[in-house]
Amino acid sequence: MSYKAQVHVSLKKSVLDPQGKTVLHALGTLGFKEARDIRVGKYFEVALEAADEKKAEESLRKICERVLINPVIEEYSFTLTKSA
Repeated sequence: MSYKAQVHVSLKKSVLDPQGKTVLHALGTLGFKEARDIRVGKYFEVALEAADEKKAEESLRKICERVLINPVIEEYSFTLTKSA
């Protein structure tokens, strides 16, 4: 079966985000004073072939943990849907 995953990667809450602080400062400079905090992350779309949803999730977790994230400083979440 074919599956499509949407993976969101972000820094762990305990890790400083200098890129987010830079964006927040730029927003303030542009007059967007309502923005209070920004954390920058990454987004991936992954197409998978697997026997079933459980196998697809297992493969996706391995892909995330071995390739897409740095487990020391990042965390991830994903949604997995069947694709046509």
